[in-house]
Amino acid sequence: MNTLKPVAPRKRPETVAARLDAWSLHAVAVTGVSGTRALLGFVGLMYYVSQYQERNYLFGPHGVLPHGEFEAQLTGFSLYSLSASPGYFQFVYHLGIAVALAVLLGVGGRCGLAFHWVLLWSVYQRQPGLLDGGDNLAYVVIPFLLLTRCYDRFALPTGLAGRFVHRVPGRLRAVSVPFHNLGVLMVAAQICLVYVVSGLYKVMGEEWQDGTALFYVMRVAEFELPGWSHLVYENDLLVVLGTYGTVAFLVYFPLGVLVPALRPWAAAVSIGFHLSIAFFMGLTGFALTMIACDLVFLSSALDRALPWLRSRFPGAAGAEVVESRVAEAPAGEPATAEPPSGKSGTRTAAPETELV
Repeated sequence: MNTLKPVAPRKRPETVAARLDAWSLHAVAVTGVSGTRALLGFVGLMYYVSQYQERNYLFGPHGVLPHGEFEAQLTGFSLYSLSASPGYFQFVYHLGIAVALAVLLGVGGRCGLAFHWVLLWSVYQRQPGLLDGGDNLAYVVIPFLLLTRCYDRFALPTGLAGRFVHRVPGRLRAVSVPFHNLGVLMVAAQICLVYVVSGLYKVMGEEWQDGTALFYVMRVAEFELPGWSHLVYENDLLVVLGTYGTVAFLVYFPLGVLVPALRPWAAAVSIGFHLSIAFFMGLTGFALTMIACDLVFLSSALDRALPWLRSRFPGAAGAEVVESRVAEAPAGEPATAEPPSGKSGTRTAAPETELV
């Protein structure tokens, strides 16, 4: 006599409501956006320091663009337009350096990051001729980062976050998770939009269609790297592959990051692509800003790499990753901002859910 075996119930596919519920409870890409914040702070600091010797000539009230002419052509706002005093200019410029360094080190929180945005906007508006395109992305991305927990990693411990969180109601702390995830999604969508629009715009160009665009780009005197660029534009195969490969990468990058298995590879290719732009064309600020945004797609890979780095460099464990844990603490429980007295080191990063 045959006996009927019970059939195991099929696992129901995850519904949209379940995924939204998970997104409201678990923060995604915390390490990635923390790296984005730190790298954007470094880009701002690099801009200030690289122009430091010529700051009076480039940005000063009596420099190449006098204060009166600057005010006449200014269409937005800039802190540098408030006064023509050389002392005021020096104060604002050095304040920008200090705030950019604080953002890099993870000090100051969201207020410091917002002030960094204002100071960056101001100095960029003061001398638009020095910009390389990375400023446009920084304008958009930094406000998105204000929604995220981008100070949970790669930040120096100050103890302020732990004391502040005691005063924040538990329900308000719980709201920070969906806002964080919304900010991460907006950064990811923005970088994908930049790639797609850039790729489709290139497709319309005749040089990009016939495979010769890289030849002309690398021969522009402003972007040519002496001793190296000719190795590329004199090789027909590299020119054709570079031209068509650039268009294909830009257009199909969003499809790559939508697949979790391909996401780290797409981000790694993007980082390599922009490192080559920084090397061959000298657009370092633009390249690093794009790489900073790519880090949101590498958050899980960074979480796996950090324990390996800590095991290889134990002496640096106290400063490489510090978590504020403001939003990680359950509602009603205090968050710990510093390790116990007498102990150094970093906490183990809490597991994150996938970006999508």
